[in-house]
Amino acid sequence: MISDQPPRQIRRTAQSLALARRTCLLAASCLCGLITLGAASAQAAPFIGPFAPNPAPVATTVPPNGDVNPYGIVTVPNSIGSLRRGDELVSNFNNSANQQGTGTTIVEIPPAGNDGTAGDASVFAQINPNTLRGRCPGGVGLTTALAVTRTGFVIVGSLPTSDGTSATAQAGCLIVLNSRGQVLETIAGGPINGPWDMTAVDHGFFTTLYVTNVLNGTVAAGTNASTGLGNVVDDGTVVRIQLLTTPGVRPFVLDEDVIATGFPERTDPNALLVGPTGVALSRDGTLYVADTQGNRIAAIPGAPFRESPATGGGLTVSSGGELNGPLGMTLAPNGDILTANGGDGNIVETTPRGDQTDIAADGPGGAGVLFGLTVPPGFNGVYFVDDGNNTLRVLRP
Repeated sequence: MISDQPPRQIRRTAQSLALARRTCLLAASCLCGLITLGAASAQAAPFIGPFAPNPAPVATTVPPNGDVNPYGIVTVPNSIGSLRRGDELVSNFNNSANQQGTGTTIVEIPPAGNDGTAGDASVFAQINPNTLRGRCPGGVGLTTALAVTRTGFVIVGSLPTSDGTSATAQAGCLIVLNSRGQVLETIAGGPINGPWDMTAVDHGFFTTLYVTNVLNGTVAAGTNASTGLGNVVDDGTVVRIQLLTTPGVRPFVLDEDVIATGFPERTDPNALLVGPTGVALSRDGTLYVADTQGNRIAAIPGAPFRESPATGGGLTVSSGGELNGPLGMTLAPNGDILTANGGDGNIVETTPRGDQTDIAADGPGGAGVLFGLTVPPGFNGVYFVDDGNNTLRVLRP
C-alpha cells in the first residue's frame, strides 16, 4: 500500500538528508579525485578489446501491441513485484505504425533472451496516456531515459508527438512506476523539457537522476530549407533531480537543479531530435554527457553537488575520431566511457583522458541502429538495443 502524501516528518527528514548528502559528496568527490590522480598512470586495458564484433540478436524487443524502435535499456538490480534481478528493461519509442514519440511500452527480457519472435517480448508496462497520475504535456512517447531503483521504482522519460514528427513534439515528463508496472506519479514542468536520456544513482532512501533535455527552443528554431535539418540552438540542458524512493511512500521530488546548459540541439526528420543524450556518473563525481550534435563527450565536474550550471556544454573530454554521433552511454568496469554511435553502428570506448577504442557492434546495420546500452554488474559484456531490427544484442568475448 502506497500513501498518496508522504508524512511531514518523512518529507522534512528527506530534505535534510538531501542537503547533508551534498556536503558529504563534496568531501568524497575531492578524495576520489586525489585517488584518481594518483592512479592515473596505471590505466587499465580497454574493456571492449576482447569482445567479438557484430553479435547475433538474443531477443526481440517487440511486444504484442507492435511497438518498435527500442531506445532505453537498464538492468534490474533486485527481484521485487514483476521485476526479476538481472533482467533487462527496454523502452520503445515508436508505435506499431513506426511513428516516433508514440511508443508506450517497457518490455522485460531475461539475460538469456527470448524466442526472438516479434510480438513475443514480455510487457512490464504499457502506459495509457489517458490515465496518467499527473501532468505529462503531449502524452506518452517513451525515450532512452530509463532507470530502476533497488526498491522497485521504475522511472522513464516521455517526449511525445501526435504524428511522429518534431512539429508536434511536446515537453513530456518523467513517469514513475511501481514494481508491477503501474504509474504512480509524473514529474513535469520546470526544467523538464523533452527528457531524452538519464542515469540514476540509487541511495536507497532517495535516488539522484541526471536527465538530458532536448526540446528547449528546438522546434521554434525552424528548419534549414536547403538541408531539411533543424536549425541548431545551444539550449540543451542537464537536470539533476533528487527523488524520494522509499518503499510505501509515493515518490516525490526533493530537489531539482539545472547543472549544465549550452548543449547544441536541433530537430531532425529521421531522428526526431538531436541533442545531448546519454549520461554516466564517474566515481569522482564527474558527469559525462554524449553531445550528439557536437560529436563529442562532455564532462560536468562536481555534478552531485554543484549549485550553478556548467555553461557552454561543459568541458570536452574527446571529440571526433571514432565518435560518430554518440547517443547512449554507460561506464565500463574499468571506468572508461562507452558510447553507441548513431552514425555507423559502432560502440566506442573512451578513457577519461580522451583516448578512444572502438568495436563494430552492428556493422551490417550501419547508421541509426544503436541507441541504449548497459553493462550489468559483474558481467563481462555489453547489452545494447538494435533499432534496425528491434532486437537486444550482447557484446562479449
